[in-house]
Amino acid sequence: MTADREAQVVDQVPKQLFIGGEWRDAASGATFKVEDPSTGAVLCEVADAGVDDAFAALTAADAAQPTWAAHPPRERGEILRRAYELLMARQDELGLLMTLEMGKPLAEAKGEIAYAAEFFRWFAEEAVRIEGGYSVSPDGRSRFLVMRRPVGPAMLITPWNFPMAMGTRKIGPAVAAGCTMVLKPAQQTPLSALALAAVLKEAGLPDGVLSVIPTSDAGGVTEPLLTDGRIRKVSFTGSTAVGRTLLKQSADQVLRTSMELGGNAPFLVFDDADLDAAVEGAMLAKMRNIGEACTAANRIYVQAGVAEEFARRLGERMSALRMGRGTEEGVQVGPLIDARAREKVQGLVDDAVGRGARVLVGGGPGDGAGYFYRPTVLADVPQESRLAHTEIFGPVAPVISFESESEAVAAANDTEYGLVSYLFTRDLGRAFRVSEALETGMVGLNQGIVSNPAAPFGGVKHSGLGREGGRVGIDEFLETKYVGIAGID
Repeated sequence: MTADREAQVVDQVPKQLFIGGEWRDAASGATFKVEDPSTGAVLCEVADAGVDDAFAALTAADAAQPTWAAHPPRERGEILRRAYELLMARQDELGLLMTLEMGKPLAEAKGEIAYAAEFFRWFAEEAVRIEGGYSVSPDGRSRFLVMRRPVGPAMLITPWNFPMAMGTRKIGPAVAAGCTMVLKPAQQTPLSALALAAVLKEAGLPDGVLSVIPTSDAGGVTEPLLTDGRIRKVSFTGSTAVGRTLLKQSADQVLRTSMELGGNAPFLVFDDADLDAAVEGAMLAKMRNIGEACTAANRIYVQAGVAEEFARRLGERMSALRMGRGTEEGVQVGPLIDARAREKVQGLVDDAVGRGARVLVGGGPGDGAGYFYRPTVLADVPQESRLAHTEIFGPVAPVISFESESEAVAAANDTEYGLVSYLFTRDLGRAFRVSEALETGMVGLNQGIVSNPAAPFGGVKHSGLGREGGRVGIDEFLETKYVGIAGID
């Protein structure tokens, strides 16, 4: 990949705020820098939204809401379909853009563009399937008419680790339902969101339906909107700590909320499992997005009889991964997002080793510029280590042995989080027992990836509220209205 090509891809993305269908500078004229995490170099600067810009975006959304809610569902779906086709046609350039600002290998970034586009295709089809109901009252004297209506203007807050897919996963159902939106992308990865806004404008999304406001002051910009009264829905993907704050800020206005928060995913391997399949599943569950995913396998519990062999095979696979800048051919492991993320991962590894864990492979940062951390496998990780209770968000696989099924389930559920869990076994009865007993919103049974636009994504406990994707994803942006009709008899 040439430097000229990289510069060209960055240059063609708008660097301004997108408000009311127009590109504009921040009211203050402020900008912030976007960094390439693989080199530490500055890619560009983008407009830095302040409170005045946020209110301008909200005003545009509020003004557009009545007309957009009345927009024919088929036409809303066709806008999403055109946006899907544009994303797929530009998979190469949008994937490169994501690699430059976020660091994931180019092949994986291009895969995310395809995954992101699928949310638009899925919800393009759901836009015309918003159904209500009609029934007779029990006493026969009246009729019940039930209709579904858009919630209203929505605040969408997306993370840096999947900068395109988390945008489409929220925008897709909002567009299909007839909601206007204000999107605040993560400070580290605003370019993918701005490129997505340009795609939607080209696809025919009316002015004011979507505004995008990158900012270096997330809390200062979002809180005034949530307490204003015109926002009626907030959808957030990010940490549990920030989610708690947003829930508190949403309480006074009694906002509808969707919260996809942190995870601490257990990955269970029983001694009757297909060990080759389990290792392959662990590689997918652990190393998707360099481990920087809420769905990443965080604690790998392996039954004692196969724990040593599993750890050996996993170590061989991890040590064979090629680390480097994501634009280079054959690279499988890119950098972490920033220096703080790398320091956190190193601290967790040091704590585990200090408590008796053995480093099989990796265990330290990569060489040269950028925020690289070597793919790491730790064996004999004690349950009391911080690794067993903290979301790692990095390429570190801690292997913890267990003796019995009940012990494995108890350890897996010993966390405040409940997003996803993984289970490998060839025993059908065990598969059902353990799947039912695991306290998570999703379970990967003999597979290492659960994310799919056609399936409901979300967690329980401190991992969140609501679901995204699947048939229920659009429900988060719809209210139910009941009309009682008298005088029938």
